[in-house]
Amino acid sequence: MTLKNILDELHKLSNPKKVIFKEKKFGIISNNSLGIYHKDLKKLAKEIGQNNQIAVQLFDTEIYEAKILCSKIYNPNDITEELIEKWVKTFENWEICDSFCMGFFAKSKFALQKTEEWSKNKKEFIKRVSFTIMASYGFANKNASNKIFERFLKIIEREVNDDRIYVKKAVNWALRNIGKRNIDLHKKAILSANRILQNQNKSAQWIAKNALKELEQKNLKILDYPRELYRADG
Repeated sequence: MTLKNILDELHKLSNPKKVIFKEKKFGIISNNSLGIYHKDLKKLAKEIGQNNQIAVQLFDTEIYEAKILCSKIYNPNDITEELIEKWVKTFENWEICDSFCMGFFAKSKFALQKTEEWSKNKKEFIKRVSFTIMASYGFANKNASNKIFERFLKIIEREVNDDRIYVKKAVNWALRNIGKRNIDLHKKAILSANRILQNQNKSAQWIAKNALKELEQKNLKILDYPRELYRADG
């Protein structure tokens, strides 16, 4: 498909009512939006296939849904630091942030470096990127060692005082996902949540209590990524 073909498809899918609905229902405020649901963009991305050149061209159109489509067709192995920094500065809501992080940034070679850097960023959605990568990293990198997630827990504990809604929700999400990766990290995440609970900040309290509510469930499904490596580590 050519860029023109793709843009024609996006305009066919356009529905201004969905822009309003997404803002009211999900708090997704976006500039230059056509009003297209994420599921329809995923379907279109499959039809296009991986294409870095078109992905960059789509992002540069400044059309909101074209940017999200970019995140689904660009090969994460090819991303440059310059491009990743350029794109992250434009994120304006949790949807585009999470779309780039879950299937893209978390798989790139810059994931760990940027997670540390962006965790201290003053901009809400750049900071959210850091913790969304943490929440997604275990699924994108199933053989990653426990040490990586233990570093994530330290960052989480450091940043729990941020009371901006889309940051604290991502911090909480990261903590919960780390705790469900395997039984070793489950124990460490609970210990981390209990340490956070000693912090009287409202955001910290919510993050810890919400995480513990899930992680201490009797029938919680804990994954097993990858237990054999941890046995080897002792």
